Amino acid sequence: MPRLSEVIAALEDLWPAERAESWDAVGTVVGDPDQQVTRVLFAVDPVQEIVDEAVKLGADLLVTHHPLFLRGTTTVAASTFKGRVVHTLIKNDIALHVAHTNADTADPGVSDALAGALDLRVVRPLVPDPTDPAGRRGLGRVCELDHPLTVRELADRAAARLPATAQGIRVAGDPEAVVRTVAVSGGAGDSLFDAVRAAGADAFLTADLRHHPASEAVAHSGLALLDAAHWATEWPWCELAAAQLDEISDRHGWDLRVHVSSTVTDPWTAHAASSTTDDSLGAPN
Repeated sequence: MPRLSEVIAALEDLWPAERAESWDAVGTVVGDPDQQVTRVLFAVDPVQEIVDEAVKLGADLLVTHHPLFLRGTTTVAASTFKGRVVHTLIKNDIALHVAHTNADTADPGVSDALAGALDLRVVRPLVPDPTDPAGRRGLGRVCELDHPLTVRELADRAAARLPATAQGIRVAGDPEAVVRTVAVSGGAGDSLFDAVRAAGADAFLTADLRHHPASEAVAHSGLALLDAAHWATEWPWCELAAAQLDEISDRHGWDLRVHVSSTVTDPWTAHAASSTTDDSLGAPN
C-alpha cells in the first residue's frame, strides 16, 4: 500500500500546483504524508455530504476539484460548516487534496472530459498555455462534431449526456442554427467570449453565464450559448481523473480502490418552468 505522500506525488505530476492560477488554493489541505492509502474518492465539491460519503466508503483520501478554503480563514471550529468538514476528515484519517485550475488547463483536463462526455472531437485549447510547446494544455477546448447538429439537438445531447441537475441546459440564440464547431469550458466561462469568437465556434457550452455578458455575446454575432450547471460541466473530470489514478495504481502495483461520487452537490435543487410555450415567451400583459 502506498503512503499518502506517494499518491500525492503522482497527482502532482498530473496537475502540478505551479500551473494553478495565482488566486487559487490547490494541493493537500488535510493529511499525514506517512499515512497509508488504500481507497480514494473523487468529487467536485468538498462539502459535508461528500465527506460523510468518504467516511462511509472507508476512503483514506478525498480528491476534489473545488477548494475547501479559497480565501483566508481564522477558524476551523466545528461550529462552522467548513470547520466541521476539517474535523470530520481528521477524526476519520481522511486526507483532502484539491486540483482546481491546474486541472482545468491540464492535458487531459476538465474541458477534455466535458468534450468526451458529449462525443466531441477536441481540436485544440481555446486559450493555449504559452508555457506548453506542444500546444495541448490550456483553458477550454475547441471541438468538432462528427456531423452537424442544430443548437436544439446539441442542447438535447448535453442534457442527456451530462449529469441531471435542476437547471438542465439553457440556450441563447437560434435553436435551429446549424452547429459544426463547439467551444467548451468546464465551470464559469463568460470571461472567454473573445476567445470563443476568435476560434470561429458556432456554439459555446459552459456554465454560470450572466445576463449582460450573454446578451452582449449573442448580439455581437450568431454565436449560440449553451449554459449548463457548473457542477455538471465539471463532474466528468472526476471520472477522467479516477481513470488516470487507476492507471498509475496498476503501473506501480498499488492496488488502490478508486471511486467517483455520484452525489449531486449542485446547490440548485428544483426548477419551475415558466407556464408558456416557445411561441408565447414574454412578460405578462
